[in-house]
Amino acid sequence: MPKPFVASQPGPLLEQMFSAWPDEKKKQIRTWLKFQAVTVNGRPVSQFNHPLAIGDSVSIRSDRFAAPKTSLPSGIKIFYEDAHLLVIAKPENLLSIASEAEPEKTAYFQLTEYVRQAHPRSKERVWIVHRLDRQTSGLMVFAKTPETKEILQSRWDQFEKKYEAVVEGHLPQETGTLKSDLDESNPFKVFIRPASALTRHAITHYRLLKQNRHRSLVELTLETGRRHQIRVQLSSLGCPIVGDEKYGAKSDPAGRLGLHSSFLRLIHPVTTQELRFTSPLPKPLAKLVS
Repeated sequence: MPKPFVASQPGPLLEQMFSAWPDEKKKQIRTWLKFQAVTVNGRPVSQFNHPLAIGDSVSIRSDRFAAPKTSLPSGIKIFYEDAHLLVIAKPENLLSIASEAEPEKTAYFQLTEYVRQAHPRSKERVWIVHRLDRQTSGLMVFAKTPETKEILQSRWDQFEKKYEAVVEGHLPQETGTLKSDLDESNPFKVFIRPASALTRHAITHYRLLKQNRHRSLVELTLETGRRHQIRVQLSSLGCPIVGDEKYGAKSDPAGRLGLHSSFLRLIHPVTTQELRFTSPLPKPLAKLVS
């Protein structure tokens, strides 16, 4: 890790880092900058042309833990990080984990690159605890050790998880509970079926937050975590999520699926501290019910 330096003349940050750290590869310096590992007077900076003034102190973060709300180039926002886990807000249209068609543009790949930022040949990595659909935005948890992953997954149903969805039409009641038996055998679409050995029971509690003439904003609390659970259950009420053509939506006013992971309450697997995170509904979705 290079030693901190103090700017002796004004000028752009990247240019001065190249001069102050001639033994470091330029690609490595750019990587530190990209992932906000560079601090100026103790504050993370990612702009290559950030103007340095005489006396500004420049260093590389030694703790390597992101400041709250740090944004990565892919649009991921880091809400919390320590030696055991990462809590992020995933943007829409980003896969949680790699597929054959998309091995790199995923939350998993971006976060693995992030934790290796100081040492590109490091074997550090992250472990996925749960998934969000590609089109769904909001809060996700990644583990930084396999032990943390196992603990979080074993307790996942005990944690509180809330979503917000903009749906077509109006719900039959302002509050209620959706109970369904889901057939997940089709890799592309989930179906509600009579209970059998092939189905899994799904329970979702809902609460109306706001509505206008054509749409409703609904808060959903998951009691179970099945694939496409919220999407198929809301569709069964005749209120599909906007932008969800797969489950019967007739409109796509925001150019994306109207589903967002908005709240997460969990117990830290090592410290046992209660952690709470809230991610506001993205503005393009909030406008639909304003």
